[in-house]
Amino acid sequence: MKQGIHPNYREVVFEDTSSGFRFLTRSTMDTKDTTTWEDGKSYPLVRIEVSSASHPFYTGKKMFLDTAGRVEKFQKKYAKK
Repeated sequence: MKQGIHPNYREVVFEDTSSGFRFLTRSTMDTKDTTTWEDGKSYPLVRIEVSSASHPFYTGKKMFLDTAGRVEKFQKKYAKK
């Protein structure tokens, strides 16, 4: 492999900002923030907005939309004149 063209693949901690859920995995994402993980080692920290701990599909807190109103609005907008 060529030297100097590949991103740095390393262990990184991802933190969900909405729920506080954190997990350790490997990634090439670049960040300047660091944090201490449960094993006492320091790892780069990447903050994310949505993870399996906060996404409505995984938490079971699905939002129900007013589909009847949306259908009526569509039919009214594109009805043949």
